Amino acid sequence: MAWIQFIFSSTPDGADPLSDRLSECGANAVTFQDNADQPIYEPEIGSTPLWQATNVIALFEADSDTENIVVKLTQLMAPEAIPPYRIEAVEDKDWVREWMDNFHPMCFGKQLWICPSWHEPPNPNAINILLDPGLAFGTGTHPTTALCLNWLDRAQVKDKVVIDYGCGSGILAIAAALLGAKQVIGVDIDPQALEATQANAERNGVVIETFLPADCPDITADLVIANILAGPLQTLAPTLIALSKPRADIILSGILESQASSVSDAYQITFEMEASVLKDEWVRLVGHRDD
Repeated sequence: MAWIQFIFSSTPDGADPLSDRLSECGANAVTFQDNADQPIYEPEIGSTPLWQATNVIALFEADSDTENIVVKLTQLMAPEAIPPYRIEAVEDKDWVREWMDNFHPMCFGKQLWICPSWHEPPNPNAINILLDPGLAFGTGTHPTTALCLNWLDRAQVKDKVVIDYGCGSGILAIAAALLGAKQVIGVDIDPQALEATQANAERNGVVIETFLPADCPDITADLVIANILAGPLQTLAPTLIALSKPRADIILSGILESQASSVSDAYQITFEMEASVLKDEWVRLVGHRDD
């Protein structure tokens, strides 16, 4: 089926009311999009902030009467005027196939590859993680994930206990398991992330124990990995420290360059923290526990 879309120039306050009116006009879907290159990295808990310049995009079937849509929307918005807009045709595509065609195998370091499960691994003798991201974040394409994978590629994790706190799709936990860790635990607040981790672990023939934070067992690890965000990493510092054994390593990412010092400060009372490693505007922090 082909589509047309209305693209409105809106504001944070105007986007939600406009979305509601467009739904009343019969829109099949309404989405919000940044129109000013204003990234929102770490919103307050419980908030859903929008960009100062927000595009509201409404999708309609191709045979919809655009004049009638505009008339109805004008009536529903009155006495407010409808925002500036344009109308575009949307090419009919197999969007799943389009996404699959653009997700290619990626190499991290010397031996670690992330391969979509539908793609033949380029190097069958390498350590290949077959991945379907499914409902959870984490395909290796984001700089924070890449930073952690590059560290794991060089690390000695064989026979170690590893905890991936905020496991998402399970990509880092699975990498640790394939690299020889004797026990790997994935923790996440999202049950869908735990489902995705289990599905991806099964696909790769490894065992990952998964838990919600409240159910995490009383255990300590040789390596704790947390690729989350700066705010939660600071809040979770006592928890992650308590999960680490004496002489353990800790890997922290999901941190902007400007946030590195404050996150490092939260851990350096227990860990000897290395200098941050930068990729794009994101950093990785590594700490070594001496006690």
